[in-house]
Amino acid sequence: MLTLKVRRSRDVTYLTQDPARELEDLRDGPAQRWLRGGGDLERVEDVQRLLTSSERSAVVGYDLIVAAPRPLSVLLALDERHAPAVVDAHRRAVGDALEYLEDRALVVRERRGGVDRDLPGRWAHVAAFTHGVNRHGEPHLHDHVLVGARPQGSVNVLDSRALFAHALAADALYRSSLRARVARTTPYRPWRSFEGVEHVAGLDEGYRVLWGGHHGERGQKRHWSREDARGAWEDDLARFESHGVVPVATRAPERLDEHAFASSLEGRDAVARRHLVEAWANAAPFGREAREVTAAVDLLYPGVRESRGVREGTVSVREARMYSLTRELGARPLAPGELELWLQRSRERAREGWTHSR
Repeated sequence: MLTLKVRRSRDVTYLTQDPARELEDLRDGPAQRWLRGGGDLERVEDVQRLLTSSERSAVVGYDLIVAAPRPLSVLLALDERHAPAVVDAHRRAVGDALEYLEDRALVVRERRGGVDRDLPGRWAHVAAFTHGVNRHGEPHLHDHVLVGARPQGSVNVLDSRALFAHALAADALYRSSLRARVARTTPYRPWRSFEGVEHVAGLDEGYRVLWGGHHGERGQKRHWSREDARGAWEDDLARFESHGVVPVATRAPERLDEHAFASSLEGRDAVARRHLVEAWANAAPFGREAREVTAAVDLLYPGVRESRGVREGTVSVREARMYSLTRELGARPLAPGELELWLQRSRERAREGWTHSR
């Protein structure tokens, strides 16, 4: 899940003072890393420099909190052998979500001649902090990604409406990419149900209950060592109770779940590119790489290919769902090459229908 938090304070000690040792030996390098820029991430002054703003704005930046679905977080406690691959897949998927936001949601509104224009922007510095537990010591794989409010080379802050508008699409891309990468690099097969619940094939639901993340009190911030985390998880596992395994509910893993895709667009008057990206990523049960998702959307809906910001171009719900074509040709393939063949067949059908109608 991706959550956006507005920062009006430059106090970053919450992140710089936590080395996240609970993930030692499970991650490549330290908890802190620069996704762009440089400096000492343990020095408050170096991190604060990325929180840029303008004279007219009180907002200095944003904290993008990107958390792995619960069943994938619990793998940190259950399988130490493959946990490093899960952490690596998470970090790479976080990078995918950030790339999408910068490409489509990072805009600066400029008014010239009475006309508002959305100009694309770029962050000069981006820092990420990877953690593996929540305040109650439960396995909770997540990143804090810090970005500034003012893009590189701009005198104005970014349009926050665009950032929030694209957050769901970025989150869907993160989870889709994570599912695909974990399946490719570990023995586990994450999947997403029609109802939007993330699972891992064969993983008992009792672990989701054991480490549910729901507590009456927020808990105190604590710096966990690797040994502390291991011990806490072992104690928790002594209370484990089986709740059974949810069977994988998809018959065509290499095709889009057209029902899930269509239902996610229910009630909309028009569909923007960000809605298509979100729907496609969520309707790929076993996930796809983020760039494959966005490439598929741009291939099928070229009219909104260049859209960004809040005022994206739109297509109708009927155009988005492609009901008539999916009834004739079947669900749309997820593999890029097969999708191109599917689209070619759809064009051939359209030409045949036009010829017969003359």
